[in-house]
Amino acid sequence: MRRSAALILLILCALQLIAQDGVKYPANPYPKGYTAQLNVVYTKVFNYECKMDLYLAPKLGRPSPVVINIHGGGWTSGTKESQYGFGLFYKLGYSVANIEYRMLPTAPAPAAIEDVRCALIYLVSNAHELNIDVNKIVIIGSSAGAHLGLMAGFLGNNTIFDDDCPHQHQVKVAAIIDQYGPTDLVSMATMFNGYNAVTNWLGPHKGDINFIKFISPIIYVNKYCPPVLILHGTADPLVPYQQSADLYNKLQAAGVKTRFITVQGGGHGGFPDTKNREFNGIVESFLTELGIYDSQHSY
Repeated sequence: MRRSAALILLILCALQLIAQDGVKYPANPYPKGYTAQLNVVYTKVFNYECKMDLYLAPKLGRPSPVVINIHGGGWTSGTKESQYGFGLFYKLGYSVANIEYRMLPTAPAPAAIEDVRCALIYLVSNAHELNIDVNKIVIIGSSAGAHLGLMAGFLGNNTIFDDDCPHQHQVKVAAIIDQYGPTDLVSMATMFNGYNAVTNWLGPHKGDINFIKFISPIIYVNKYCPPVLILHGTADPLVPYQQSADLYNKLQAAGVKTRFITVQGGGHGGFPDTKNREFNGIVESFLTELGIYDSQHSY
């Protein structure tokens, strides 16, 4: 039965989750009928276990769409436990995969890209057991998380970053929601006289232009890329607005469905609540137009 999102009954766990940064966060709320699987290991590289939290829609006769959420933090910080605000996706009947990945100082580039690809492949490989629709996979990320989401989605069936999780599956992302993500790391690496998050993440590859291009989403744009919804503030001091403008123009030139939402005077996230609510409505409209929702599972 379809119910108003405003009347969602959320399960609030009394326990506190302790993230890798040592900060205590309250457990993520999720609707009645959903099932939580926390700290699922989706890949193990050497002794490091990459984990995700799954919030699975109830089994109602057909698989649900799924959104992969990727936190930001300049490839050096951030946790999955700090991520909230999945209500819109529950409203549209989505399962949620909230993931973590290797960051500095654990591993420099391209480890985070490899991990996000493995998270995507894990979901595709276990789609039957998790009751998710491999044709309705959406990725959302902000800042560095958006960069990783663009890379994972634009690569498609290109397995060049998949050595840690070999597979025989067809990998297809249905849409990407890019919130002020870096897209051209060659130009990003020159900011602040070369002392910035990008050059820090590059580690031993700093100054290697071919490698930096290799991990830049804009290089992978082609007509087969999934639709992309972009959000960026014009006054972003960390990731220049032009990064998103250039990506938007290249996607349009390739014939990829894309929409670019500009926040005039907006910084690096932290937008007013009115803008966030407006963007949520645009996300819902974008996904609905693409047919990437499930009224049977929706709340």
